[in-house]
Amino acid sequence: MLTQTVTTNGAHETEALGEAIGRALRGGETIELVSDLGGGKTTFVRGLARGFGSSDRVSSPTFTISHEYHARDRTLFHFDFYRLHEAGIVADELAEAAHDPSASVVVEWGDIVSDVLPAHRLTIAIKAVGQVERELVLTYPSSFTYLVSNTLQP
Repeated sequence: MLTQTVTTNGAHETEALGEAIGRALRGGETIELVSDLGGGKTTFVRGLARGFGSSDRVSSPTFTISHEYHARDRTLFHFDFYRLHEAGIVADELAEAAHDPSASVVVEWGDIVSDVLPAHRLTIAIKAVGQVERELVLTYPSSFTYLVSNTLQP
């Protein structure tokens, strides 16, 4: 696994990093976001969806468990397992989406579905290192280098 660390200074830079990665999405990728509450996960996904080509409004799926963002003939699935004690049927939905070569998937609070998450994924750990500053540690297999190779420090 490869690792890259990026520091962002404000929500606009976290969103810009998400947008850069979103532009590189081809379909078939799973991205796991790891962070505390308020860490910037939804901000990152807002940029990711825009870079993916979606003009859909992005919001946290904490209460609805999942959202879909559409762009051309592709779908970005956004799952948030924070409120669940067991994934149940939603784990099946995640597995199906993760195996769709035309879809990309982003997962928040993925511990509950760790047995369903593909081992072959980009994991982004977001940590607050100041009031607005975030450190994002990207861990990924070499086959996902295309997702991060052209993303510069925002």
